[in-house]
Amino acid sequence: VGPYVLVTPNETRRKQLQQIAKKELDDLERWKEEHRPGPITLVPQRLGGNEPEAQVRQNQQMILMQSKYQKKHKREEYIKARKAAEEAEILKKKAIQREKAERLEVKNRQEEMQRREMLLEDQKYKTNELLNRLDVGLPKTDSCQIVNPGPESTAWKRSHAYKQALRKDENRRLEEMKQEQQRKAELMEFKQKQEEETRIRAHQKEQRSCLQSLLIFYCTLRVNNAFLDRLQNKTQPNNIHQPGYTG
Repeated sequence: VGPYVLVTPNETRRKQLQQIAKKELDDLERWKEEHRPGPITLVPQRLGGNEPEAQVRQNQQMILMQSKYQKKHKREEYIKARKAAEEAEILKKKAIQREKAERLEVKNRQEEMQRREMLLEDQKYKTNELLNRLDVGLPKTDSCQIVNPGPESTAWKRSHAYKQALRKDENRRLEEMKQEQQRKAELMEFKQKQEEETRIRAHQKEQRSCLQSLLIFYCTLRVNNAFLDRLQNKTQPNNIHQPGYTG
């Protein structure tokens, strides 16, 4: 601990400060007493409306019942809107997945067609190479006439018939592939038409359900209004002979 200086308190200065503080507090209390608000005087006036208490109670009950039905209707509309949004989101996701599956199927089909074409080209190339090997050394039919066909002419005929059979088989395969592609295109078009009809039917069904909900709400509102009218007629015994009283 370092050095320090002890200063004795000044009693005279302390008393002066205490007297000043006390004087300020007394002045504040005096000011509060002088500026204290007086009694409030209000002009008497009539409060409330011109309707009787029974009519006011009945109006409050009607407003309460209507607010309950309105809240219930709003809650039902909110639930329906939320369900419709969820169904629309699910249908959208299903449509996206369906489109992806269709694209993948088309891609796989194209790859399969390319693979078949490459396989046919390779097979055709190998077949032509084999037939060319067989044709080497055989005499030409237009250069000389073979009177007695030998084994060489028989081999040439066989190779020629084999080439024709290969061409026929290749043409048949190409025709089958074309027919298959045409069938797949027709099937895809038929599926698209079915999906479009399904969407149209779902839209019509949703419209019918909305119309039914509106009709039910309108009928409920009419029934509630009739009930409130009967209740109003019951609570007003002086208006028994008015038109619209049901007893």
